[in-house]
Amino acid sequence: MKEYEKLCHAMQTGVAMKMHYDPTDASPKHLRVGVNSALCDSAALARLLISKGVFTEAEYEQAITDEMRREVARYKEELINRFGVRVELL
Repeated sequence: MKEYEKLCHAMQTGVAMKMHYDPTDASPKHLRVGVNSALCDSAALARLLISKGVFTEAEYEQAITDEMRREVARYKEELINRFGVRVELL
């Protein structure tokens, strides 16, 4: 989970940079509703599938870490395209 937390922070940095040049994406209500809905859906689905033995909690943690890595890459690409310079999200 340490890598997942590191990737979450990198994605957060990408969000902050995007908000700096386009704040319309980040109104408080817009963000809160989206975040709460996504978290509830994700938690319920993971809990159900783990309880049914479809996958283990360790496999779930690996899968969300892999997806967060892809999310960081998407933010990096968008920021590189926007600013035309190398971007590192840490």
